[in-house]
Amino acid sequence: MNEKDLLLGPVLSFRGNGKGDVWKVTALVGLKSGAPIPVMKVDDKACPAPKELLVTQGERYLRYDVSCKVLKNERTVSYGIPGEVTWNMTVPGKGFSPRMAYVSCNGFSDPAVMRKLVRTSDAVWEDLLYSHDRDLRRELGTGEPKLLDKEQLWHEKRIHDKGLQRFHLMLMGGDQIYFDSIWEDIKPLRQWVALPRQAQLDFKVSKALEREIEAYYLGLYKHRWLPSERKPWTSPTPMLDASAAMASMPTVMMWDDHDIFDGWGSYSCEMQNCHLFQTLFHHARRAFWVFQMQHALEDLPELEGTTPAGFSIQDPLLKPILWSKVLAKDGLALPLIDNQPGFTSAYTVGPVAIVAADLRTERSRTQVMGADTWSQIKKWAGNLDSGQAGPQPSTACQHLLFMSSVPVVHPKLPLAELLMDRFGPEHVTDSNADDLKDHWSHDDHEGERKRLLEVLSGLAQDKKIRVSLVSGDVHIAAWGTAYRKDLPATETWSQIHQFTSSAVVHPSLMGVMERLFLAWLNSNAKHPQHIDVQYVAEVMPFPGHDKHVMAARNWLALELDLGSVEGCKLWATWRCETERSFSNHLLAVSPIA
Repeated sequence: MNEKDLLLGPVLSFRGNGKGDVWKVTALVGLKSGAPIPVMKVDDKACPAPKELLVTQGERYLRYDVSCKVLKNERTVSYGIPGEVTWNMTVPGKGFSPRMAYVSCNGFSDPAVMRKLVRTSDAVWEDLLYSHDRDLRRELGTGEPKLLDKEQLWHEKRIHDKGLQRFHLMLMGGDQIYFDSIWEDIKPLRQWVALPRQAQLDFKVSKALEREIEAYYLGLYKHRWLPSERKPWTSPTPMLDASAAMASMPTVMMWDDHDIFDGWGSYSCEMQNCHLFQTLFHHARRAFWVFQMQHALEDLPELEGTTPAGFSIQDPLLKPILWSKVLAKDGLALPLIDNQPGFTSAYTVGPVAIVAADLRTERSRTQVMGADTWSQIKKWAGNLDSGQAGPQPSTACQHLLFMSSVPVVHPKLPLAELLMDRFGPEHVTDSNADDLKDHWSHDDHEGERKRLLEVLSGLAQDKKIRVSLVSGDVHIAAWGTAYRKDLPATETWSQIHQFTSSAVVHPSLMGVMERLFLAWLNSNAKHPQHIDVQYVAEVMPFPGHDKHVMAARNWLALELDLGSVEGCKLWATWRCETERSFSNHLLAVSPIA
C-alpha cells in the first residue's frame, strides 16, 4: 500500500468480547477510491475482506475485522499490512478486566485558544502513549529514553517487562472531533450567524448548501484524525498523537455536542427545530455513525418523530429502533441497546460492565434522554450477572462504569444560570449559556439527574455492584460522589463515584476571566447539593490537590487490581499536565462486599 493513498486510520473500535473467548475489534481505514485494497493480517492470520462503509468524493472507507482469540493470559497481538506497516494491541486474559484509559475533548472549539497552550497540542497524548507503550518512549528527535516518574515505574514490572502494553481499551467520552469550524468555513453559514433571529429561524437550506454541509461532515474526520502534515506510519520517529492512540487501543466512543456543533441540544425549541439545525444534526449523525461507530452508512435508519398532534415538540419523542434487527446481518455490530432511538451501547468484560450513554440524540433544554432509553437501560442493567464477587478471573460483574459525557456531579452555579437564562445570548458562537444548560445540575435537568441516581443506586443495591460515573466536557479534572443521606455510611452500595477527566487537547481554564471563574467554581464546589430528601451530590477535594477542581489538561486510567475473595478494587489515576511534566492523582474504589 502506498501511504499516499491512506486518508485515515487505522482507528480501532471495540465491539465486545462475545462469550468471552473472542476479542472483537474492527479497524477503520480510509483510502483514495482508486487505490488497491490492502490485505491485512492479525495474529499472523489473514483478515476477512473488509466491509465497505462509505464511498464519497473519491474516497473509500473500509472496516477490517481484526478480532482475535482471548487466551488464558493477556498478550500483545500484531495487526497490519505484511511487509509494510504493523501496529500492536494488547488483549486481556479470559475473565480478566481490561485496563482502560479515558479521554475527552480532542480538539479546539476556537483556533484562538491554541495560543493559551504552554506545551504542544499533543503533549497529553504523548504522555498517555508513553505510559501505554514502552517502545514509544523516545524523546522526539533525540532517540533518548524518556525519564519515567514513580507512577509510570509502578507498571514496569507487571506490564511492560512482560512485553505488554498498559491499556486494553480507550474510552472516548465525547468531542472526539470539533465541528465548530463549520460556522466559519462555509460562507452561507458564516452569513447566517449575522442574521436577525427571525431570519435565522426562517432560513431554508438549499440543495447546494446541504451538499456542502454533507461534504464537510464526511470530510473533516480525515483532516483531524490523520492530518496531512503528520509523518507517515513508516517513519523511524513515531508521531505521538490521537492517531497513534486510536491505532493501538480499541476505542469505545460516544458523541457529545462538538461532534455535532457547540451546544447541540441546549438551544431553544424553535432554534433546535429550525431547518438549518436539523440539517446539520442529520449529517453529523451520519458521519458519527460511519467514523466513530464504524457502521455502513446504508445501515443507518432515519429518526422518526412520534410527537402526537397538538403536543409540544420541546422534548423530542422519537420512534425506538430495534437495533438487533437493523444490524442482524453484521457480525461485528456494536452492542447497541435495543428499542431506543439513540446510540447507547453496553458491554460486559469480565468483572466490569460499561454503559456508553447517548446524551445527544434526544436532548433538548428540558430532556437528556427519552423514556424509551431510560427503560431500556434499566432493563439491560437488570439482566447483569452480578454473581459472587471474588478475585479475577471472574464472570461476576463487580463494577459498572456509566459513561456520561457531561458530569453528573459538578459544582452548581445558580447565579450564573439565572443571569444566563435572563440575559444570556442564544448564539452558536457564544457557548456560555448552552454550556450551563448542558449540565445535569441545571434546574431544567435536575429531575432527570435524580432519576439517573435512582436507577444506578437501585442497580447497586439489587446487584451489589459498585457504580461509578465517568465524564468529560468541562475542561477540568475532578472527583465527586453522590449518595443517599437517609442511609448509614455502612451501606456502601449507595455511594456512586464521579470521575471527571477533560480535556486531552483543549486548553483548561487559563485566561484571567477563566481563572476568576475557576475560583468561583471551587468556592461553589465546597457546598454539597441536596437534590431532594434522599440524595446528595458532593464535589470532593481533588486527590493530591488543595482545591476541589484542577484546571489542567489530563487523562484518566481506570484499572482493577487482582483483588481478593472480597473482589477487585478499582484504581482511578488522573495524569494532569503541569508546565514541565505531569502530576499523578490516585483514588481507590473498593467493590461492594
